Amino acid sequence: MELDLIVTNTTIITGDGTTIHPNGQIGIADGKIAAISVGQEQLSMFGIPRLDARGATSFPGLINGHAHGCVHGPAMPSGSKPLDPSDVRYFRNRHLLGGTTTLLNVCGLSLPHEVDSSLQGPHPLRTFVTTAHTASSVSAALEVDGSGLRSHHLRATVEEAIASGAVALGEGGGGQTLGGGAQDYGFLPQAILETTGILVEARDARRLKELLLGRTLKDPTFPLNAQFIALCDELDLLSRSTSETVAKTIAGSVMKPVKNALLGLAELAEASARTGLPAILHSAAPSAEHILDLARAMPSARLIAAHCNHPSFTPEEAVATARLLRDTGVLIDVSTLDCISTHWRNTAENLDALIGEGLVDTLSTDFAGGHWDGILEAVHRMIVSGQMSAPMAIALATGNVASAFGAFHDAGRLEVGKRADITIADSLNLSRVRHVIIGGKRVVGDGAINEAGQDND
Repeated sequence: MELDLIVTNTTIITGDGTTIHPNGQIGIADGKIAAISVGQEQLSMFGIPRLDARGATSFPGLINGHAHGCVHGPAMPSGSKPLDPSDVRYFRNRHLLGGTTTLLNVCGLSLPHEVDSSLQGPHPLRTFVTTAHTASSVSAALEVDGSGLRSHHLRATVEEAIASGAVALGEGGGGQTLGGGAQDYGFLPQAILETTGILVEARDARRLKELLLGRTLKDPTFPLNAQFIALCDELDLLSRSTSETVAKTIAGSVMKPVKNALLGLAELAEASARTGLPAILHSAAPSAEHILDLARAMPSARLIAAHCNHPSFTPEEAVATARLLRDTGVLIDVSTLDCISTHWRNTAENLDALIGEGLVDTLSTDFAGGHWDGILEAVHRMIVSGQMSAPMAIALATGNVASAFGAFHDAGRLEVGKRADITIADSLNLSRVRHVIIGGKRVVGDGAINEAGQDND
């Protein structure tokens, strides 16, 4: 077979979790990996375009199995208004420049035809969607927002969405409907602003929420605890309102969709058992026990516990919960959120604890209000801290994800016959991406997106 491109002088990490070749070449033909040579063995290069990757490491293009904001349909499990097209393109560009070649948008209520915009055209990032079109999931979205849902979204079924291209189920629940981060940075500050005229920061919204409802979300009790009242006073909310009114505002925003969101988890687990597709479920302190019960009741369901490093857990709870879930066959996903370099609301404490106990199966970004850190930032951190070897860390976002999602079986490994989706990064810091190849075409070259999607040598 005549090769279209050869990547030369590169360290190769294959994506299987163990294999690394210090010096090798990768031959590409017809969008697939056609040949791999290591050591002294050389591919014939006469007349074939070369990409010299000296000082760089090649590994499978990242597969992000849990992201939001990358399609043009209803946003998030709340069915909110679609994001501005410029924001969608910005988020896709960030993922692509960070080494992601395949992305699963898990908002759940968008439909496959809304991946691309007729005005913007296709983007080089391979983007897929999930479906959460169940009765309770839709009801939860409408209870908290639903402003992006149109009649065709409300009529859609899981089976119809799958038939038109959805590749997985979920996200069941979400920060909007299960009192998570999206309440902290979005819905709660807005609700408090409308009640008091004062805009609170996301961290303070979380503090108020947890003091009132606890980390597992229980209906508030009156009289209110002194710490909640003191925090209301500290934030100057009592100059404009009463602690009881603030409490009712918070409870109304957070608790209204929770019952239906939890019922939606069960509907998606049942759909997983029925269709054989994996179901991504929002894992946090309010939902962890429900996921565990579903896993025990439906062993044929393929469940993925999303962001098991969720900040509603303590590190000890995160480890104990992940261990119980894994023992029942649930796949454990962790997300970068904003905990690696941004530190807007989250820290890496829970992530470190789960990695340290060997309880992580896959690594994704989630959304974190659009402030998520890159997957390779987390990978680099794991490597330099000695938490994981480079092959093990890379597998969390490549081979392991491909194994979890049947739709991605053609990617995730650098093996002959697989898609030529390849990320090439600085060997000393894998978060510094230099080139990205998707389907044999170099779509990022020397750190810049090549809009034409052609090799730019």
